[in-house]
Order: sequence, then structure tokens, then C-alpha cells
Amino acid sequence: MSGVRASPRLRALAAAGLLGALLLAAYAGSLRGDFLWDDDLHITANPTIVGPLGLTEIWTSARAHYFPLVLTNFWVQHQLWGLEPLGYRLVTLLCHAGAALLLWRLLLGLGVPGAWLGAALWALHPVQVESVAWICELKNTQSALLFLAAALCHLRWLDTRGQPGAGRAYAAALACAALAILSKPSTVMLPVTLALIGWWRRRALAWADLWPLVPFLALSAAAAGWTIWEQRYNSGALGPEWSQTPAERLILAGRVVWFYLGKLAWPEPLVFIYPRWSLAAGHPLSYLPGLGVVAALALLWRFRARPAAAAGFLAAGHFAALLFPVMGFFNVYFFRYSFVGDHFQYLASIGPLTLAGAWLSRWRPVAAVAVVTLAALSFREAREYVSSETLWRSTLAQNPGATMAWLNLGDTLQRQGRTDEAIAIFRSVLERHPDNLEAHNDLAGAHLLQGRPADALPHLERAVALAPGRAEFQKNLGNALQALGRAEAALGPHRRALELDPRLAEARAGLGFGLVLTGRAEEGLAELEQAVREAPRHAGVRGLAARGNARAGRAVVARGHFEAAAELDPGSAEAQNNLGTALALNGELDRARACFTRALQLAPGFTAARFNLANALLSAGRWAEAAAEFRVVAAERPADPEVRARLAGALANSGDLPGAVTAYTAALASPAALPEWREQYAQVLRALGRPREALEQLELATAARRTRR
Repeated sequence: MSGVRASPRLRALAAAGLLGALLLAAYAGSLRGDFLWDDDLHITANPTIVGPLGLTEIWTSARAHYFPLVLTNFWVQHQLWGLEPLGYRLVTLLCHAGAALLLWRLLLGLGVPGAWLGAALWALHPVQVESVAWICELKNTQSALLFLAAALCHLRWLDTRGQPGAGRAYAAALACAALAILSKPSTVMLPVTLALIGWWRRRALAWADLWPLVPFLALSAAAAGWTIWEQRYNSGALGPEWSQTPAERLILAGRVVWFYLGKLAWPEPLVFIYPRWSLAAGHPLSYLPGLGVVAALALLWRFRARPAAAAGFLAAGHFAALLFPVMGFFNVYFFRYSFVGDHFQYLASIGPLTLAGAWLSRWRPVAAVAVVTLAALSFREAREYVSSETLWRSTLAQNPGATMAWLNLGDTLQRQGRTDEAIAIFRSVLERHPDNLEAHNDLAGAHLLQGRPADALPHLERAVALAPGRAEFQKNLGNALQALGRAEAALGPHRRALELDPRLAEARAGLGFGLVLTGRAEEGLAELEQAVREAPRHAGVRGLAARGNARAGRAVVARGHFEAAAELDPGSAEAQNNLGTALALNGELDRARACFTRALQLAPGFTAARFNLANALLSAGRWAEAAAEFRVVAAERPADPEVRARLAGALANSGDLPGAVTAYTAALASPAALPEWREQYAQVLRALGRPREALEQLELATAARRTRR
């Protein structure tokens, strides 16, 4: 008898193991992937995860955004495995697998045919890849786990109502509902799903059945109000992109429902950023999709006495309810890019896909083919989430008009050191959209990385003129002015950036460095120290603190900050360059050259690092190598006389006197030419047997020195 009793349990374990194996196979290609878009906001650059803030701020400050339980999860993961993406991807997948198993148990409890198949279709459908293979969408998988746990506990309460233990089931359902909302507020539609479950159980719903849902509704109402406010005033979902009229929002709602249903029926193509629709409110046919949704729900309700219609109403009701927050009636920041996204229907898709599972369960061979096909499609889709470059290139292949995808691709290439490719992309965006703020800012950033602040300045001035309230633009404008040697002028934009966002540690560090440059060292060092306290794990802040302390003569403190910056961000070319500069000043030329070389490996177009490497080689007497590097810098900075003069010196010492003459001639053509360059040039002319010309250069050098006095 014990073997008979164990048989269903073993079958259940085998079915659960099969579902887990299918999910692992479907997502195996993405598990070794990197962090992607918005993962920096949630994890890698979030001060509550990697900075000085922590669990207290996650639960008590705006830094938690509106999903504190998910950030708590990220915080714990960061304590366990730092910034290794594999751990985060595995946790997200495990939450998804757990949600699928709970869905299976819920469908069994509701008596839905093909419960396992319905859960498998939902778990393996490729529209879910965006939620499972994108780390920051742990919001979806974790909230789904808790959402379904709440539904399962509520079902248990319904089945044991009035019996011992029922109160515990109800309390567990309410607790899971609260935790789901703290993971993602879109789960506020849970009370509708619970009401549908109650109706399905009895095929009727009285007021007495609704009263127990009041606490759930109260939780949802509070979360919904907060989310609407947060999206508008914290995330910034205000402006022309969200200025749809009521008529346009009705049209949008209808299109959204049918779009998502279509992607469930035929998931090809799936695009990370879909084209943003234009809404023709003046055309009567535009209202047909919305009318179709209402008519379908009304017909299913009208014939609800029939089992098929009742099942259809349960599925359609859940689908419509869970989509309601993202139908367009409320502002959502993502609508800036597109009105739809696969991750928005993660929970909603349970309805149609479990209904499909119930229908397909009558034909097992067809069902098996469907499961394997969906797993294969998910495997193919998941591979696009391995890296940012792969994701943005696949997005642009399907939606070449996605400006934000172009900009993010450019940013990705720039981080890889492919600055010239990034600049070409930013320029092409500006050719199509001359007033695109992000393109101006990104192009300026690329020029700054190349050591060309003069090229960056007009783009930042344009960005600030178009959006004076953007703290980031003000901060970058200050950085460009500083790089141009206009330290006093840079103070204004840095101060303005801090007025706009007092938490912007980079702006505070820029202000502190600027104050040091302008002779207010004590005040500047205080600002730098505060910036480091606010963002101790920000490599850029550490770099500015190091440079400020070095300028103020605090070499030991500066060295510590330089090393911290390089350790915090070993992939940062700027951090490596700054550390190399400090080492060179300390006479550690071998280590300095290694840092400059590493910076150039990370960012081959980083002209400042190449210039520093050339100088380090020059100091070490490696003339030919220094000359080769100076030639590259001279090609990138043709108007910089100092580069030509140093190139000339390297060439002269390496024995290439004719080359040195050419380089000195170019350097001395500049009004900024220094007298010592003429003196060095005179030595080359003497070595070439041209004493008269050498004498002329010495006389010019003497005259220049008198003028300077």
C-alpha cells in the first residue's frame, strides 16, 4: 500500500523535475550573460546595493524606488556573490520556476484540465524571456511567486472557510499579497484575481464573498496611489510623451490587449523595444479594438453557464485585469519608448496560456510539440540577453527607428573602448534628431573621453539650453569647462547640478576639484571628502578626490583614492589612467606604464592615456616607442603644439632628426609655442649642420623670454 500512496507523489516530483529541466535548458544560453540596461539603476550603481547606503535606506528612502523587497533581495545577493551576474540570473530563474510550480498547484486546486501543461506553456513561452533573462526584472518573477502564493492561500481559505486553520490561510494570503506589492506594485490587481477565483469556485459571487477582499483592496489602493505618483513625479513620466487625450487612451487600451494576445498566439518577432504607435483618435475604426475587448468579455459573461464560456471568462478577466495598469490609462515611464513591452504581460499571460493548456491537454502529442517548440523559441530568444551589444543590435534589427536603442548601443561600444564607433552612432542620431538631449550628452561624453573637451562643449551647452533642469547635463558641462582649463566657469554648472540633485556625488566631487583648482583648497577638499562619503564605491568620485588631493599636495591621500578608483572599477580606462598619473609623479614608471597600457586596452581611443603613456616612455628613455605613441596623439590632436614638441623631442633623441625638424616646425607655428622648444629645435639644427638657422631660433627664444617677463 505504501508504494501505491507514493506513486502520485513520485509522479508529481517527476513532473516538477521535468518542468525544471525544460526551464534550465531554455535559459541555459543566457545564464552566463552580463548585466544589461537598467541593471545599473537597480544593482551595479545603486548606492543602496554597492554604495554607502543599505537596508535602512531601501525601506525608508526614495532610493528604493517602489519595490523595496526586490532591492532587499539584490542587497542579500550582493553580500553573497558581489557583482557576479550568474548568481542574479539564477535567482531570477529560480523565482520563475517557483512561480510556475505554484501556478500548477493553483490550477490543480481550481480543477482546470491540463494543469501541468498550462503552467508549462506559461513558464516556457518566449514572451517571458524578457522577464527571466533580464536581471532587473526580478521584480516580475519574485512578485509572481508571491502573487501566486497569495492566490493559492486564498483558495485554501475558500475551501476550509469556517474550519480550523482557515484563519491562518487567510492571513498567509494577505501577507503574501503585501509582499507581492512590495516587490512590484502592478500586482495591485490581485483582488480581482481572487474575486474571479471565488466566482469560479461557486459560479456565483455574493457581497458576503467580497467583504473578505476589503483588506486586499486597501493594500492595492494605497500601492496604486503611490505608484501613480511615483511614475509621474519620481520616474518623470510627465511631458509630451505622456500627454494622450482620454480618447487616445481608450484607443491605446484596446490595441494593447490585442497586441499582447497576438504575441501569445504568434511570438514572432519579439522585440525588446517595439515601435511606438501613433494614435488616430479622429478615426472611428480606431475604437474597434477596445469595443472588441468589451464585447468579448460581455459575451463570455452572458454565456457563463456553459463550462467553456466560464473558463474563457476566468482567463479573459484575469488577462484584462492584470493588463489594466499598463493599458495606457496611467502614465508609465517606459511609454516614452514604447506603449508595449513583453515584460508587462508576464502575469497577465497566465489567463490565455492556461486556457490553451486546458484545450491542448486533449491531444497529448500536439501538447508535447507545443511545449518543446516554446522551449526552443525561448532558448533562441534568451541568447539575445547575453550582452548589451547583442540585445541592442537584435532590437535595432527589428526596430531600426528605436533612438534609445541606438544611443544605448553607442554607450555600450564606448564602454568597450570603441569610441570612434560610438561617436559615429551619436552623430547619426543627431543628424536625424538635432535636439535629442541624450545624443548631445553622449557625444560630449565620448569627446571628453578622447581628451577633446572643446568638441564636447557645444553639445553640452546645447543640452543644457534645451533642458536646464537636468542635473546630469549641468555636471557634464562643468566637467568640460574644467577640462578646458576654465575652472572658475565650471563652478557654476557644478553648483547648479547640486541644487537640482543634492545627492549627485559626481557633481559634488567636480565642484570640490574646481575649488581646489581655483585656490580654495580647504573648501574644495571638504566637498571632495563629502562626495567620497556619499559615494565611496564610485570610481569617478574617487578619481576626482585623488586629483584634488594631489593638487593640494596631499600625495599619500591622493594615492589611496587613485588605487581605490582602479580597484572599484578595473574596467574603467579613466581610473587606470589616473592611477598611472599618480604613479608616474611618484617615479614608479614601470607601474605607471602598465596602467596607461591597460587604459588603452580598455579604451583604444583614450587620447589622454596615450599621451601619458608616451610621456612615461619618454621619461624612461624609450625614445622610439614614445615617438610612435606621440604620432598617434598628434593625429588625434593636430592643433596641440605641446604634442608636436614632445614628438619632436622623442624623434630627435631616437636619431630621426629630419622628423624632429618637421615636428618642431609644426609646434613653433602656434602662438602658444614655448621658448624652450626653440632652444631644443636649435640643438637639432646644429646637429644637422645648420648653425645659422640654429642661431636664429636661439635669438627668437631669447626675445620670447623677454616678452614673457
